[in-house]
Amino acid sequence: MMPAARETLLDAAFAALARRPWSAVRMVDVAAAAGVSRQTLYNEFGSKEGLARALVRREADGYLAGVDRALAQPLDGRDRLAAVAEWTVSLSRENALVRAMLTGCWSERLPSPTLKAVPSSSAVPAQRRADGPLPSPGDFVVLVRDRAVAALSPPGAAKQESAELSRSCELVFRLALSCVAAPPGEGGVAELVRMAVHRQSTP
Repeated sequence: MMPAARETLLDAAFAALARRPWSAVRMVDVAAAAGVSRQTLYNEFGSKEGLARALVRREADGYLAGVDRALAQPLDGRDRLAAVAEWTVSLSRENALVRAMLTGCWSERLPSPTLKAVPSSSAVPAQRRADGPLPSPGDFVVLVRDRAVAALSPPGAAKQESAELSRSCELVFRLALSCVAAPPGEGGVAELVRMAVHRQSTP
């Protein structure tokens, strides 16, 4: 199956999840919404659990792609970190799967696939990847922190400078996660980030 067709199936599953709990989402309805046969859906994902893993993997990848876009903006380091925090909070507000992945709080409405790798006999490379390990909240801390450090580290940075930057980046992401759980008031997340890193060394 073409990648675009797989995306169409995942879009249909995501739309179905917005309307009803995952336990009530039927494979036949997802296939019909995507305009394919139920067998085609099973051929691509293997099972409903496989579809859930693929959906979680896609939303995780989409979140991290947004982190990379925020870090690539032509802004100073503090503002790029603020952009990462704002993206984290805004997407978590809009996307229940991303919120669950980042916080570890999976509601009964959502699929909650095991984060460990599962045996995969799929011939579809994208599904074999989805059947691999899925990121935990702790994994996201490391993934986002390391992306930020790579994007913000000046060439030839000293070891101590890199360690301080790493601490600042992790602090910002953990601050963003606290804003997911308890939305900030006036000034928003960006202002909190700027205050938090005011005395930190950011490029």
